Amino acid sequence: MLCATSRLLAARTATALPAQPRGRGPGARCRRRELHFPGHPELDLDDFLTGRLARPSVPVGRRAILRRGRMPPAVGGGPAGSELRPRRGRCGPQTARVVGPDETAKPAARNPKRAGWGSRHFEAAGRWALLALVTLLSFATRFHRLEEPPHVCWDETHFGKMGSYYINRTFFFDVHPPLGKMLIGLAGYLSGYDGTFLFQKPGDKYEHHNYMGMRGFCAFLGSLLVPFAYLIVLELSKSLPAALLTAALLTFDTGCLTLSQYILLDPILMFFIMAAMLSMVKYNSCANRPFSAPWWFWLSLTGINLAGALGVKFVGLFIILQVGWNTISDLWHLFGDLSLSVVTVGKHLTARILCLIVLPLTLYTATYAVHFMVLNKSGPGDGFFSSAFQARLSGNNLHNASIPEHLAYGSVITVKNLRMAIGYLHSHRHLYPEGIGARQQQVTTYLHKDYNNLWIIKKHNTNADPLDPSLPVEFVRHGDIIRLEHKETSRNLHSHYHEAPLTRKHYQVTGYGINGTGDSNDFWRIEVINRKFGNRIKVLRSRIRLIHLVTGCVLGSSGKVLPKWGWEQLEVTCTPYLKETLNSIWNVEDHINPKLPNISLDVLQPSFPEVLLESHMVMIRGNNGLKPKDNEFTSKPWHWPINYQGLRFSGINDTDFRVYLLGNPVVWWLNLLSIALYLLLGSIIAVAVQRGAHLPVEVEGLSQVLLRGGGQLLLGWILHYFPFFLMGRILYFHHYFPAMLFSSMLTGILWDTLLRLWAWSLASSSLARGLYVVGNLSLLLGTAYSFYLFHPLAYGMVGPLAQDPRSPMAGLRWLESWDF
Repeated sequence: MLCATSRLLAARTATALPAQPRGRGPGARCRRRELHFPGHPELDLDDFLTGRLARPSVPVGRRAILRRGRMPPAVGGGPAGSELRPRRGRCGPQTARVVGPDETAKPAARNPKRAGWGSRHFEAAGRWALLALVTLLSFATRFHRLEEPPHVCWDETHFGKMGSYYINRTFFFDVHPPLGKMLIGLAGYLSGYDGTFLFQKPGDKYEHHNYMGMRGFCAFLGSLLVPFAYLIVLELSKSLPAALLTAALLTFDTGCLTLSQYILLDPILMFFIMAAMLSMVKYNSCANRPFSAPWWFWLSLTGINLAGALGVKFVGLFIILQVGWNTISDLWHLFGDLSLSVVTVGKHLTARILCLIVLPLTLYTATYAVHFMVLNKSGPGDGFFSSAFQARLSGNNLHNASIPEHLAYGSVITVKNLRMAIGYLHSHRHLYPEGIGARQQQVTTYLHKDYNNLWIIKKHNTNADPLDPSLPVEFVRHGDIIRLEHKETSRNLHSHYHEAPLTRKHYQVTGYGINGTGDSNDFWRIEVINRKFGNRIKVLRSRIRLIHLVTGCVLGSSGKVLPKWGWEQLEVTCTPYLKETLNSIWNVEDHINPKLPNISLDVLQPSFPEVLLESHMVMIRGNNGLKPKDNEFTSKPWHWPINYQGLRFSGINDTDFRVYLLGNPVVWWLNLLSIALYLLLGSIIAVAVQRGAHLPVEVEGLSQVLLRGGGQLLLGWILHYFPFFLMGRILYFHHYFPAMLFSSMLTGILWDTLLRLWAWSLASSSLARGLYVVGNLSLLLGTAYSFYLFHPLAYGMVGPLAQDPRSPMAGLRWLESWDF
C-alpha cells in the first residue's frame, strides 16, 4: 500500500497538464481528476464533490466519468480533502458530503437545499449514534467486574491511603500535586467511605469498607478517555472510520482498561490530558469565529483542563507544552495576517494570556489553598517541612506551643536541616559496617519525629549538670564551643578524618564516647549566620552552623540515601568546604528546659505564598529522591512502546487472583508500526510538496489531514514519551500510557488515510468501496479478537501461571519477559 502511494506521488511531481477532452483511453482516469467546468473556471472536481457547483449543470456524460474510480465515501463523513474548501458553519469547517453512486441527480436538481439539509441531519444523527455506542462500550468494559479483586492492588496502597487522609484531615507528604488525591478522597467521602481503612500493603482485604466509590470514580474518568479520543480524531480528520478505529484501539486495550479500574492517579491524569487536547482542537476549529461564545468556551475549558492535568501530576506539564506550542503557532500566523489590525492581534494575545496562563495558574493555586485548608491536622508528612510550617498543624508539638525563646546549656533539643526534605539530626545504636570508616555509632538525618532525634547541648569542658537548680542559667551564644550528647545513647556528636560513607572528600560523622565522655573530636563551634559573637541563639529563628573544632569542617547532610545498613536514612557528613549552603545550615526546633520561661510560636506561622513555595520545593526534592532501591522492579523507557514487560497489580502464585498490567500486544505493536509508517509517509509527502508537486485534490486533502492532524498527535506522543529518557528518578511502565493515547489516535488517522489512498488508486468504484470497508472491518475485528484473547490480564486470572503448559494463557505468552 505504501509503495503504491509513493508511486502515485512520484508520478505527479511534474506540473499538471491542462484538461484534455473526454475519452476512454488509458489516460482517462488521470484526466478526470483535472476536470474544469464550463462557466466555472475557478472550480474543480473537489468543488463539485463538496457541493459548490450544482450537480444538474454537469453533462450526463461527464457525471458518468466522475462516478468511475471516485474516492470511496466514509460512513457518515466526506473525504478529508473537503477540508481544503470549508463551508462556514457555526464553529468551523464542516464535513462535506460525498455523493454515492446510488444517488440520482434529479431529486437534487429539483430541491438541492432540501436534499442537503436531510443529508446533514442524517450524518449528524449517525455521528451521535456512534458516539453513544462508543461511550456505552467504554463504560461497559471499564465497570465490568470492577469490584474484583476485593483487596488492595498495587498503588492503591498509596492513593487510597491518601484519600483517607483527606477524609480524616490528616496532613501527609506526596511527590505529586494534590488535586488527584483530593478528588479520590471526595469520591470516597460522597460514597460513604469513612476513611478508617489502613491501606497498609497490597493484598489487604477491604472487608466491610466501602471502596467502590473511589474505584468507580477512577473508572468513570477512565471510561471517558475513549469518547474523548473519538471526538479528537473526528475533529482532526473529519472521518468517522478513523474516529471509530481509534475508539476501538483504546476500548480493547487491556492496559488502559486495567489502569482505569483501580484507585490510581493515572485515569485522572489522562482524563485531564485528553480533555485539554479535545478543548484545544475544538477552539482551533472555531478560528473563523474569534471571540464568539463557542470560541471563548473552548479556550477557557482548555485552560481549566491544563490546570487539572498539572494539579494531578507534574507530567501534566507536557500537555501544557503542547498547547503552548499550538498557541504560539496560532499567534504567529495571526501576526502575519496583514488584514488584522494591531489592536485585534492584541486582543487575541490578551485572550490567550487570560485563558491559558492566568486562569490555569489561579485554579492550580486554588487547589493548594483547599489542600492546606482541609489537611490541618498533624500527620506523617510533618517532618518533610520546616518548623514554621509545622506550627500551623493542629496536633503538632509546635502548634500553639510555648517554648523557651533562647537556647541554654542543658536544654534537650532537636536540630533540623534547612534544606527541604532532609530532616532532623538523628542517631541510633547501630554501628557503621566494617570497612565504612570507623566502626562507631551511625549519625544520619531522619524525616520523621522520633526520640532518636533528641540531643542535649552541653559545654565542651565540663560534665556538670546544667539543669542543677543551684546553678544559674547560662545561654548558648554565637561562637561558643559546645558538645551535643545524644539523649538516648549518651554518645557525643563526633567527627574525624575518616572518609564519609558515600560522599568522597567529606569526613565521617559518628556517635562516640560513653555517658557523654569522649575526646576533643566531640567539640563543635556554634555559629549563627550573619550575627556577631556573643549574641544569643533563638529557637526556630536563628540559622546556625556547627564547625568541627579539630578538622575545621562543617556539619551537613549530602541528601544521599544510605543503603539498608543505614536504614535508608540520609547521610550526614562533615564537609571541609566552608561555603554556606542549605545542606550545612540548621535550626533548633524542639527546645525543652524547665528553668526557662516559654513564648508562644503563633508569630512564626508562614503566609500562604511561603507555604506554597515550600511545598513545591519539597515535592521537587522528593521527586528527585525517587531512586531505584536494591532488587526493586523498574522499567526503562525503551521497554514501553514495544510492550516489553508488564507490571503485577495483584497476586503472584497460582492460587492468587492475578491482575497483570500489559498492553494489548496487537494494539501496541500496531501503534509502533503506525509511528514508523507515519514518519516515512509524512516525509515522502512533505518532500513532494516542498518540491512543488501538484497533487490531485483527493491526495492533497488527505495529505493535509495526515501532516496537520497527525502531526499534532505525533507531537503529543513525543512530548509525553521522550522526556522520560532524561529523568533520573525511578520509572514504571504506567508512565507511558499518556503517550500511548496519542499513538493510538495517530494510528486511527494513519490507517484511514492509507486505506483511502489505496482505494483511490483503484479504477473501480465498487472495488474501492469494498476495499475500504474490508480494511476497516479487519482492523476493528482484529482488535476486538485480540482483546478477547488477552482480557484475563485485566479482569483477573486464577490457576496455573503462563509458564505452565496447562495454563489457558500459556499460548499467549508471546515474549519471555511477560511474567503473568
